[in-house]
Amino acid sequence: MLDRVNAPTDETLPRRIAHLDMDAFFASVELLRYPQLKGLPVVIGGGRRREDDLLQRLREAYPDREWATDSLDHIPVDFFPRLAGYTGRGVATTATYAARQFGVGSAMGLMKAAKLCPQAILLPVDFEEVRRISRLFKSTIREIAPVVEDRGVDEVYIDFTHVPGGQREGGRVLARLIQKSIFQVTGLTCSIGVAPNKLIAKMASEFKKPNGISIVQTDDLQTLIWPLPCRKINGVGPKADEKLQGHGIHTIGELAQRERGWLIDTFGKSYGAWLHEVSWGRDERPVQTESEPVSMSRETTFERDLHAVRDRAELGAIFTRLCEQVATDLSNKGYLGKTIGIKLRYDNFQSVTRDVTLDHFTADPATIRRQAGLCLKRVDLSRRIRLLGVRVGKLVKPGTDGSVPQVYSDPASSPPPRDQTRHDRNDLLFPELDG
Repeated sequence: MLDRVNAPTDETLPRRIAHLDMDAFFASVELLRYPQLKGLPVVIGGGRRREDDLLQRLREAYPDREWATDSLDHIPVDFFPRLAGYTGRGVATTATYAARQFGVGSAMGLMKAAKLCPQAILLPVDFEEVRRISRLFKSTIREIAPVVEDRGVDEVYIDFTHVPGGQREGGRVLARLIQKSIFQVTGLTCSIGVAPNKLIAKMASEFKKPNGISIVQTDDLQTLIWPLPCRKINGVGPKADEKLQGHGIHTIGELAQRERGWLIDTFGKSYGAWLHEVSWGRDERPVQTESEPVSMSRETTFERDLHAVRDRAELGAIFTRLCEQVATDLSNKGYLGKTIGIKLRYDNFQSVTRDVTLDHFTADPATIRRQAGLCLKRVDLSRRIRLLGVRVGKLVKPGTDGSVPQVYSDPASSPPPRDQTRHDRNDLLFPELDG
């Protein structure tokens, strides 16, 4: 491994921030184990790996051969299960680029993926191996560039500004070194975008996937960033994008042409001002080596769709358990929260969320259950439910001021005041969820 070189101390250097995203990470980890599947459509998801089960099936299918964990690369391709005919509630964690060409993507239900690409090979997730390689590639980066912000299992931000090579060719020299080092240590590829800030670097990392390097300078805003759809901005979600399109704003460039005052009037003081800033590529957020969670949540997808009347006892018990688990997570990590919400996904895959913000912070399971139960009364409980989740947000450590960043929430999409009829009906459908 390369030794870290003393970084230059010139504070006048222009900021160079990189966003590094591992290429199809979960799938790529599996291809290290099964290199015979490279180039084939592979989907990862549907459950956890059980290595002993795999070996047992191999021994039954090929009793004349010795099978062990060091001989998995010799498994015939025809042995692997296909998506064709899949039935169940599994969700795709990721897919190889060969599978993505058929429209398969992350978070897609496996039954839908099976219709798009029935010939794809389905493999379960090996979370332990994923975490091991995640730690490995991040430690490799830190040996070269020490200021790294962890953004999940497969992506990071890196401050290139004062690292040797971080300014050469706009950061391309250092990006190449990091790519090469990660590949040498893990056998995996990554894509890197280097830009003046985190906002643009994240967009740039998608320009040349897989195994690409994209360099964006300040002068490239109009040519490289403005033509992109607004959804490419990290922080513009479906609701905000729908409203933008309703006003004829489809690209970041079109967003930049709107006056700041109009955006504030239309989207609110905080979010509107933020939209104006990001459309012009402005983002002063530092690369943070330590970050605080924004929220904690627990959710579960049921083995079968549940109904609030016929399955109310089962749903009530699950709901209580989720609230208690979130409360335990908060207590174990030393946080309190004041925004409590629920998430439902119906049998038609439509999702709804509701939340309420208290005037105090809490980690009390009874309080979380009571407030989440009130949120649950604000949704339609006459339909069958596929998924149920509980979330606590606006987290603080006790003794802090509790300030958190705001996100866009369209007032028009908020639930209207409850009419007493629906309130009463939901009480009857789901009495266990009363506070």
